[in-house]
Amino acid sequence: MAYNASQDPRTDVRERTYLPELLRGLAITTRHFIRNLFGTRETQTPFEERTGTSLVTTVQYPEEKIPYPPGYRGLHRLVPRDDGKPRCVACYMCATICPAQCIYIEAGEYPVDSADQSSRVIEKYPTQFVIDELRCIVCGLCVEACPKDAIRMDTYTHTPPEYNRQGFVYDIPKLLKGPAVSHPSDPWNKRSDSKQPAHAHKEAHTRIGEGHEHHDHGHPAHAPALTSGHAEPVPNGRTVVSNDGPVPVTKFLK
Repeated sequence: MAYNASQDPRTDVRERTYLPELLRGLAITTRHFIRNLFGTRETQTPFEERTGTSLVTTVQYPEEKIPYPPGYRGLHRLVPRDDGKPRCVACYMCATICPAQCIYIEAGEYPVDSADQSSRVIEKYPTQFVIDELRCIVCGLCVEACPKDAIRMDTYTHTPPEYNRQGFVYDIPKLLKGPAVSHPSDPWNKRSDSKQPAHAHKEAHTRIGEGHEHHDHGHPAHAPALTSGHAEPVPNGRTVVSNDGPVPVTKFLK
């Protein structure tokens, strides 16, 4: 039977001995123990609508498993190409963005005279790709950063238990799994080799402190400088930028 606690626990012997709350906690523990021992778990009825002995919520794992929700970040996998090789081009973007630093990559290069068309186009591939699953915080940033859709976390399985730490270090043979993936934008679907295309590259690239030099009917012209100072052309085709003027400063507030 419930009772009202006194304003001053020091004057109440019941609260000073902690017996009422201790007995109440033991009663709740005993009730849940008996319910889980002799009761049943109704899987078709929502929890708030269960009555009687079907109030058991404990999942009998591993005999009973709850399905993972859509979008669950499971165990990593390297996505294979149609020829069985990983789609990874060893760009190090996943290892760079990983906040736990649990990804280690070593890059290699395909030989120039490789007979494989896709290998000639890609040029680089990972000789080692290792993920320490114990250090992984399951953030999914490696999947978002990959430009080639080479790593995914769509296995819908969590990391299985191991007897030693080395078992949680996954290399390419353990990571390369799942169906092959091919995209229309894959380079081996567009070009036959990695040679420089015949057309001229029209995108202008300008360095800080230098102007972009281009020719118009044999006469050089200088692109405007992209700084706050003034630019002065010189005979060698470069633009000297002076920083005598005011330089904008961006303050980062903590």
